[in-house]
Amino acid sequence: MKSFVTAIRNGQTGFAVRNSVFLPFHCEIISIWIGKEMSLLSVPDQITDLGDAEQISVREGESYTNLVFRKWGDLAKELGNHKGHIILHATEKGEDIFREENRCYIKIGFHDHRKELSFDIVNNPFEL
Repeated sequence: MKSFVTAIRNGQTGFAVRNSVFLPFHCEIISIWIGKEMSLLSVPDQITDLGDAEQISVREGESYTNLVFRKWGDLAKELGNHKGHIILHATEKGEDIFREENRCYIKIGFHDHRKELSFDIVNNPFEL
């Protein structure tokens, strides 16, 4: 398993292919938010039912996690050039999700249309 803290600290990047993002780490996902940075009043959409195959699909490879957002189009086009982001509320794989100190918010940034992703650990997803 690949730690998200280690991957983020080492500056590893991911990539997007249309409605799919590839993360260079594993994690235990609690919830996912998609936020558009259009105004101070915009509120992120929260996706909580990870068991709904029509909403989102999660696949893990040996060294990566792939998230497929089935109801979205081209994520890099919609969220690229700093127009939006994805927030994962997660813990490291195998950690106790019930301990608050184990839970983190991971911001996935779409910087341009090259489809490269960057990652940051943030304290509060509503103060970005």
